[in-house]
Amino acid sequence: MTLPQPEILFERRGVAGVVTLNRPRALNAVTLGMVRELKQCLEEWARDPSIARVVIMAAGERAFSAGGDIRQLYGLGVAGRQAEMLAFYRDEYVLNTLIKHYPKPYVALIDGICMGGGVGLSVHGSHRIAGDRFQFAMPEVGIGFFPDVGATWFLPRLPDELGTYCALTGERLGTADSLAVALATHYVPSESFGALAHALCEATSVEATLAAFARQPGEAKLATWRTTISRMFSGDRIEDILAVLDAEAATGGSGAAFAAKTAGTIRAKSPTALKIALAQIRAGATLSFQACMQTEFRIVSRIVHGRDFYEGVRAVIVDKDNAPHWQPAKLADVADADIARYFAPLGGDELVLS
Repeated sequence: MTLPQPEILFERRGVAGVVTLNRPRALNAVTLGMVRELKQCLEEWARDPSIARVVIMAAGERAFSAGGDIRQLYGLGVAGRQAEMLAFYRDEYVLNTLIKHYPKPYVALIDGICMGGGVGLSVHGSHRIAGDRFQFAMPEVGIGFFPDVGATWFLPRLPDELGTYCALTGERLGTADSLAVALATHYVPSESFGALAHALCEATSVEATLAAFARQPGEAKLATWRTTISRMFSGDRIEDILAVLDAEAATGGSGAAFAAKTAGTIRAKSPTALKIALAQIRAGATLSFQACMQTEFRIVSRIVHGRDFYEGVRAVIVDKDNAPHWQPAKLADVADADIARYFAPLGGDELVLS
């Protein structure tokens, strides 16, 4: 009988502590067990003088991590086990904070899909290495959720409203675009990842090692649209952003097709999730990292008791009919007061971060 493989692997190689996400068939989706094991190991390695750096990578070629194990969380929610769902998010956000403030170099080797929870395991580290297959996305509003794992912090800090654009559309950014906006710190060809991982375990400095392997990724695809995106996504209301996109689409000019496609993409998302996402990004621009994480826990604590998340997962992941029935179905029916309730303090249930 074949024994089940561990979901996450830890080993010491030279001066490095090496982490491998080990669920390739599930696109390395992150479970609560993985979160807790990684947190414990990172804390131990932070105190260990023989470990000079952490290197995190993933098994398989398709994904670094496609996010949290949404199907598992969905199952808990429909069974009325929201407390168990929130245990996952609480521990995940604590882990994101630990990575953000990690006292040693934390090097993520990312080749393939990097979404949601996978972003949380990588983007807060000191070094994010993108391979040829790198694809960043925060597609949560498409399943009635919101960009979390610290997105409240890092999305508002992307230039030219690209964070707002990514949050509201779920658009994927490739290697060159991600490097251009510092979501990735270096580009290394996929074929060199094995040699890079080996070199990072040697005593040479992280910066010197990466400098030896790094290459130029080519032209960023969104480069020609960044000024346009900055103008179109500067509004503080979804309705205002859509009005600008619709006006651009009606001109028939060079940006018309882009604007029409983008507006259509946004209109397919959950109206509630869209308004939450825009509100969190605008708020996060002036919040500390800790306050951003606490804000996200406030939001998720309400979403798990709502409806759109479960309907979105049903439509996109479970039944795969891609025909969610959002409630409310129209942006006009989502009042500002409704959104404000997602951000309200939780009293004794607040996320506590050391």
